Amino acid sequence: MADDADDNIPDSNPGISRRGFLSSVSAGAVVAVSLKDVPAAGAQEIEATGRTVTVNLAVNGLKRRVLVEPRWSLVYVLRDVLGLTGTKIGCERGECGACTVLIDGKPRYSCMTLAVEAEGHEITTVEGLLEGEKLGSVQQAFLEEDAFQCGFCTPGQIMAVEGLLRKHPNPTIDEIRTGVSGNLCRCGTYRTIFSAAAKASELRSQKGGAK
Repeated sequence: MADDADDNIPDSNPGISRRGFLSSVSAGAVVAVSLKDVPAAGAQEIEATGRTVTVNLAVNGLKRRVLVEPRWSLVYVLRDVLGLTGTKIGCERGECGACTVLIDGKPRYSCMTLAVEAEGHEITTVEGLLEGEKLGSVQQAFLEEDAFQCGFCTPGQIMAVEGLLRKHPNPTIDEIRTGVSGNLCRCGTYRTIFSAAAKASELRSQKGGAK
């Protein structure tokens, strides 16, 4: 009798009883369970994203032939496929500059560049600045000027300065500030980074402009 009484309790929709409501919920649950194994529309397209293509990359003066998925970023391929872990992954949205490399001599965010886009271009990472077993001029300047603390942003900062000096061998302080403005340092060592850029310019001049 209690159930019958409850069925007559008024609610915001007098056309539906409590028993009717519970019945409809139960029916909906059965339908949901029966549909869970039905393939979603477009499933075939999703499966197709695992396909790879062959790209020929010129990295630090070496030709590298690699299989990549078209969606892979250059920083992922450099680090996880080629093992060049000097390039760091930071924000992965083109804001921090930790992943900066040179493409055709110009600083680029490798997290915002697809590996397939880099085919046919010269890529330089921080490893490519070494002169045999010796540090390159920008790397040496960062060491001498103590232009880092945690060091996470340092590879990107070095590549930004390298790109700047290739364009402006003797930059002014304003040009240095502009040149590294796309690279963030969470430790705030900007003053010594600027000093390192100026020091690198001096070192290159002493070597006749060599890197």
